[in-house]
Order: sequence, then C-alpha cells, then structure tokens
Amino acid sequence: MQRNRFHVSKFNRRRSPQRQSGVALVTALILLLLLTGLSLAMVMSVRSDLFINGYYRNFRGSFYAADSGLNVMRQDLVNQLNAAIPATFTPNTQPVPAGTEGTIQTYIKTTYGSSFSLAGSGTSGTPAASYPETFTVDPALTTFTLTSCIPSGGGGGGTCTTPIGNPSTYTYVYAYTLGSIGSAQGGQKTELRDEGSLTFNVTVTAASSHTTTNASFAAWGLFFDQNPICDGSVLIPGTVSGPVFSNDTFNFGVFSTKYIFTDNVGTASANVGYDFGNKGGSCDQKNTTSDSQSGNTIAPTFQNGLSVGQNKIPLPGNSYNQEQAVIDGIGTASGAVTPAALNASVKNINQTAYPSGGAASGVYLPYKTVDSLGHPLNPPQFTGGGIYVEGAATVKLTPGGTSTSQVYTITQGSTTTTITVDTAANTTVMSSGGTNLTISGVPSMRDSTGAALSSATMLYVNGNITSLSGPGEGQPAVNDGTALTITSAANVTITGDILYKTQPVTTSQNQIAGTPADTLIPGNNKGQVLGIFTAGGDIRIDDKQTADTNIEIDASLATISAGGSGSLVNTGESLNYIRVVGGRIQNKANTLNAATRDIFFDRRFASNNFAPPFFPATTITSTTVTTTDTASAIPTFQRTRWLNMSSTY
Repeated sequence: MQRNRFHVSKFNRRRSPQRQSGVALVTALILLLLLTGLSLAMVMSVRSDLFINGYYRNFRGSFYAADSGLNVMRQDLVNQLNAAIPATFTPNTQPVPAGTEGTIQTYIKTTYGSSFSLAGSGTSGTPAASYPETFTVDPALTTFTLTSCIPSGGGGGGTCTTPIGNPSTYTYVYAYTLGSIGSAQGGQKTELRDEGSLTFNVTVTAASSHTTTNASFAAWGLFFDQNPICDGSVLIPGTVSGPVFSNDTFNFGVFSTKYIFTDNVGTASANVGYDFGNKGGSCDQKNTTSDSQSGNTIAPTFQNGLSVGQNKIPLPGNSYNQEQAVIDGIGTASGAVTPAALNASVKNINQTAYPSGGAASGVYLPYKTVDSLGHPLNPPQFTGGGIYVEGAATVKLTPGGTSTSQVYTITQGSTTTTITVDTAANTTVMSSGGTNLTISGVPSMRDSTGAALSSATMLYVNGNITSLSGPGEGQPAVNDGTALTITSAANVTITGDILYKTQPVTTSQNQIAGTPADTLIPGNNKGQVLGIFTAGGDIRIDDKQTADTNIEIDASLATISAGGSGSLVNTGESLNYIRVVGGRIQNKANTLNAATRDIFFDRRFASNNFAPPFFPATTITSTTVTTTDTASAIPTFQRTRWLNMSSTY
C-alpha cells in the first residue's frame, strides 16, 4: 500500500505544471488585440485629419486663385489701356480713343470667361501641374467705365473729345468692378469682388523741331532782367501762370499765401534766394525748390519744375519800332522818328501836318488827303498803323457803340481828343472841340510792301501817360476784335481797371467745370488783345478807384529795354489785390505794395505767334510742333471695396 501511495504522489507532482501551460499565448493574443485596436484608432484619426486638411487646403487654394484672378484682370486693364494709345497721333487729339473702356470690358469678359489656369505663373520653368487651381471672371459683376477725363497744361482746355490748345496732360478716371471665381482641384470655389477706380495720367510729348526765331516778349507770363539774389526784395505770393524766366534770379519770402507757378520757371543764375528776413532769419542761396530756417519753410509750388543756369534772353534796344509803326504800320526803324518824317506822314484833326521843327503837344494820325496824282481824297485815307500823341497825356479806353468799334479818349490839359476806330465800317473818326473828321480806313499792321495785313493799332505817346484806365471799375475797356499796343516814351501810370469786354482765359479753378485757372475759354478768342510797353520808364499803378483796393489789368505789361531799369511799381496806396491777365515783363523786379498778386497768362500768346501788335520781341530758340504727338501713361489704383462673396459653392 505504501508503494501505491508513492506512485500516486509522484504522478501528482508531474501533472501540476501542465495545467498552467497556454497563459502566455492568451496574454499575447490580448496584447495583439489591443495593439490592433490602437492602430485602427490611429489610422482613423490620421485619415480624418488628412481629409480636413485637404479640404482646407483646397478651400484656401480656391481663395488664392480668386484673389490672383483679381490681380491678373486688374493689371490687364492697365495693359489694355496702354496698348490702346497709338504710337503717334495728331496734335489736339486725345491719346486714349473714345470708347476704349467698352472694348476693354468686353476683352476681360471674353479672355477670362472660361477657366483660366494660373499654372507656371511663378518662377520660370515651373511645371504646369505645380499649381492646378484656376479662376473665371464673373461677367455679371465685371464693369469698366470712364467717369471723367480732364485735359490740362500746354494751354489746354475743353474736353477730352474736343480739346483746346493741345493739352500736355490728360487725366482719365475709370470706375471698375471685377468678380473672380477661384476653383480648386477638389471642387471648392470662392468668389471675390473688387471695386475701385483707376486714374490714368497720360502725358503728351509733342514731336518738335528747334529753330531760332523772333519771339514776342508776350510769350512769358513773368520775366525779369535784373533781380539780384538776396538783395532784400522778394516776390509777392500768388499764382503765376505761363512761362517764367529771369536773366538774373528770383527771391522768395515767407508769406501765409503760397507761391504757385503753373509753368516752367527758369533762371540764368545757378541759385535762387530764400529770404527769411521778415522772420528774423537770413537769406539762403540754393538751387533747390524749398528751404527752411528756424521752423519756417518757403516751398513754392513749381508745377512744371525749376530750371537754373539757363541762357539769358536778349533784350530789345528801344521803342523806335513802335514809334515808326504809327507812321507805316510796319515798325522797322534804325533810329528815332524825326520831326521831318512825322511832318511827311501825320496830321491833326485840322489836317495840319506835324510841325517840321517839332511840337510840344497834339494828337496826330497818319492819313493822306490827296492821291498819287494830286487829286483830293474825300474822305481822307488812313495810311499807317496808329495814333501819335506828342507830350504828356491821359488815355481812357472805352468800347464803342458797335461791337466792332473802339474809342480812345486822349486829354492834354484842357484839350480832349476822341478817336473812334470801327473795323467793320472801315472808318476812323477824330473829334475835338466840336470838330469831327472822318477818315476812310483804320490803323493796320502791314507787310514790307505797305499792304494791310490786319487791323491793329499802335498808340504811341512821346511823353508820360499820366493816367491810363477804362471807363470805370469793373467795366470793359477793350472791345472784341481790338488789337492794341500802347507805348510811352516815359512812364505809364495805370489809375483803374483795364478789362477785356470778353475774357479769353479762366481766372479761377473750375470756372469751366473740371479745368484749372488760366484755361482758354471756348469761343472767347475774339481777337481782343492789349499790350502796354515802355522802354524808357516804369508802368506805375496808382489806383484812383473808390469801391475797393483791388485792380485788374488785362494786358501784357512790358517795361523792357537793353540797359533799361523799368519796372512795374505801385506808387499809390497799398492794394489788397492785383490781377494781371496777360503777362508781366520787366527790366527790374520791384515791390507792388500789395497783399496778393495773381498773373494769369493769356494762353493765346503761347501759340500761333499771337501777341499784341508791334510788341517788343527778342531772338530765342523756339520749338515748332509738327504733325504727331506721343504719350506715356502712369496708372494709379484706388480700391474702395473688397468682398468675399461666398466661402464655397
């Protein structure tokens, strides 16, 4: 029995480990199952992130495609506008043809009307598949319209379709709206909308040739021969239009009113003066367009630049040509007119010739009373270019009773002589002391043979003009069709307004809608022109008007001669405002004792050799415009609205 127990016990010891086998396998299977679950969870999580990121990437791709489309189309607006400007075109023709905006709008809608790929638009050689997104124009949102066009500069005016004076700049303003639909490879779409304006400044360059010619001094809005730098005198502030030049230099001061120069300012000096004397400072000599001292700044507005170191302009010698023009209407003289020449050519109202020994006073006209065969002429016949006044006199200008007549009232002491020139009637009537003399013909500018070219009057006073004015403050003095130059051998004193009946140029911004001051007024060039000239004295302003302290002179004013010292000077009370419509040409710069001075250049003087008759001239290098112009454009964008019309479609 003991043996059997032994064997049973031994058997039991061998069977116990066998019942625990397989636990490791189960454990391994459980761990594998857990790892499989974790792997599946990770895969699901990564796939979700990839799906979300891919969708977001495609959405951003469609957004950037739409935004790129806006930039592409907006730049194409500029490209198409530039392409619309012809290589050359006829002067006084707008550079961008009418209707171009409609053509460009159609082009944009057509070119980008189907999916437009942006592939390869980056670095050269970029594979086509590197950027698969596309954009399409939304034609319902896309418009391109011209809202305004303003011609300016170069005497320009009018409108872009009918410009005047061959403008040098055209400013086009276009309103645009662009709709761009961007598409990504996953089908996502985004639409963006861009609204704004495109300002297109087109500068016209006239094809030209340069020649040396005689030019009237009326071609300058402001001219000085002598104006030493930093000499204590400064220009009065205000607007000066037309070309400006100094054979010396210019001095600018500190004022609350700004200096504005609309055309080129040139000087023979290497520098201009910036004088801070009225602010306790000094005067700087600089070739810059502005200067500052101790918190004060002088910064004239040079709209067409400042040019220093230019060649000087030669000056006329004297007024002999103007004196001679009275006699023959030609005005070519090598010396002063002699009493003998006057005796042979001019007569007074009593048909008495100018005394061969000279005279102290009197009003004379060039006319003849007999023909070449000695037969009497009834009425007498006008033969020269104007009116000769011996001795000091006052002169009043008044439009005549008809639209074609001009009245000159000349007073010497107690004697008043009235001369009425009527171009339509072709008569000159001289009246004094109850006597009237009618003369056939009118003062005329003539060619070298003596043949009349056009009606034009030279009024020459051999002495001081002690008072020159119109009929009253604010009243017209120079009639339409009157071409007149008044010349004195000494001083000319202006005592009141001298106005054109019809103003040829604007004298304020937007006097004609959309135009600057100094723009020719369409239909107002009626041949009216006045020049006032002295080679031996000053043009003095002594305002005798009582309504205010303002005065306007519609004329080109010249106190100019070689070696002369004439200037425009105020000898009366201080003035609030002086306006000159024409130009100011002086030997010497001088103070006008006025708060503000504006010079509005008569743009008619800038072309077609238009000037007051027999006005002093000089020899300069001039520019002759030929038959073609060219243009260059500078665009400026102004975005006013940008919208994300929808996130997706």
